[in-house]
Amino acid sequence: MNAAAFLHADWPAPAGVHALQTTRLGGVSAGPYASLNLGSNTADDPARVASNRARLRAALALPREPAWLRQVHGCTVVDAATVAGEAPAADAGQSGLPGVVCAVLTADCLPVLFCADDGSWVAAAHAGWRGLAAGVLEATLRCAPLPPARLMAWLGAAIGPGHFEVGPEVREAFVGARPEAGAAFAPGRGDRWQADLYALARLRLAGAGLLRVHGGGLCTYADAVRFYSFRREPHTGRMAALIWRD
Repeated sequence: MNAAAFLHADWPAPAGVHALQTTRLGGVSAGPYASLNLGSNTADDPARVASNRARLRAALALPREPAWLRQVHGCTVVDAATVAGEAPAADAGQSGLPGVVCAVLTADCLPVLFCADDGSWVAAAHAGWRGLAAGVLEATLRCAPLPPARLMAWLGAAIGPGHFEVGPEVREAFVGARPEAGAAFAPGRGDRWQADLYALARLRLAGAGLLRVHGGGLCTYADAVRFYSFRREPHTGRMAALIWRD
């Protein structure tokens, strides 16, 4: 597995913090799941998913198995150090311990990685529109041992606003709570809207006091070579966003 299989976080994280997102390159899955599908909740061959996860661990020399979650588009955050065996129903994992690998899986939803500016805490959140509206980012920040001003976030690849068409109920879920969220929606066809997940995430993070936000701007839908996209192909794989500290 070569370097092209990963997007390394472009942020000023302290030494010892490792953060990245996988692409669809470098695995053994075939067909619509080609090739580095890491999602066990897909219809891919489980043996191939297991092989892909093993290849990931080896390529990154991970200190332990990532704390995989059973994501449900909610705002539950778990202590990643306690995850073992069956994946818990949650949409974010966090840890202050070295060697604990926080992980979320995506195929259009927005992965958000967090770290403290002293490297003492890391977290990963799965933020589709439902999770964003439910407050998954704010719930993750509440688990941090330091105030938001001491934290930073990195936004991985997600579906871009040019391809993320939503109904009026989605816009209302955000604008009804925060009118300023209207800037993240552009008029589409009929009563539809084009939603900007990146802008919505930045708005929620800023509202919680976290202003150091990096990354963003890559569109999973538009880049079929590097990324899986559920909107583009309903039968597809999952990428992982991972973060851990030495």
